[in-house]
Amino acid sequence: MLAAVGAFACMDVFLKLLVQHYPTMQVSAMRGAASIPFLLAPLLFTGRMRDLKPARWRMHLLRGLLNVGMLAGFVFAIRTLSLADAYAIFLSAPLIVTALSVPFLGEHVGWRRWVAICTGLTGVLVMLRPSGTNLVTLGALAALFAAASYAVNAIVVRVLTRTETTSSVVFWSIAVMTLCTGSIAAPGWVALQPEHWWWVVGVGAVGALGAHLLTEAFRSAPASVVAPFEYTALLWGFMFDWLIWSTLPSARVYVGGGIVIASGLYLIWRESQLHIAPVKPATGAGSAV
Repeated sequence: MLAAVGAFACMDVFLKLLVQHYPTMQVSAMRGAASIPFLLAPLLFTGRMRDLKPARWRMHLLRGLLNVGMLAGFVFAIRTLSLADAYAIFLSAPLIVTALSVPFLGEHVGWRRWVAICTGLTGVLVMLRPSGTNLVTLGALAALFAAASYAVNAIVVRVLTRTETTSSVVFWSIAVMTLCTGSIAAPGWVALQPEHWWWVVGVGAVGALGAHLLTEAFRSAPASVVAPFEYTALLWGFMFDWLIWSTLPSARVYVGGGIVIASGLYLIWRESQLHIAPVKPATGAGSAV
């Protein structure tokens, strides 16, 4: 998950560069189309194209549509917001994932972790400003919509990986997303400038890598364990904003981000404690040995 977050942060840099020149839906479609060759090439070379055979079409379609909402919302958000600010709002997604893992996946989340979830959401509110100034902007609303889409998407991934291969989960969701966003963008498509081609290639490469890593993460561990690592995206946002756009977040982002990250770290620690089997003291004659 840590590697997936880093890969997606690099992809978001390319997306932020592209969305300054092209419509939101076109950038979303290019993101999907650029990833497909990188997804298919390894399967062709290894003769594993059969891994793409889907067993649950409706779930793949649902995930593809969720990807449309998530990516389009996020791309629109970073058009007007810095990466760090967009991530600050998007960080509500892992908290939502942990909460949704209870009714949809049957995972147990105790009261202590519910307190951590609520505390983390408070940190998100700090970053948004309690006055609601940022909440009424289209960019912030788009980021919140992307976060909600991501949360439901993560739950669907967890269900899909029970019966589907990683390649199938990743390919079909991206294929559906590309088809949908491409159809919407087609009437107003803007010709790609030659100097921007390498940005599109970069989006495809790191996007495909991140998608594989993300799917494997949710296959390997419960959603409530994997999701908190998404908080490291804020660190990537700080770094890229400073290196590329020479901007730094305001104090409220540092404070709120600290609250959110602390809540996420507690969720991870609490989960590890619950998986440690208690050592019972020996009884009877053997206890004297």
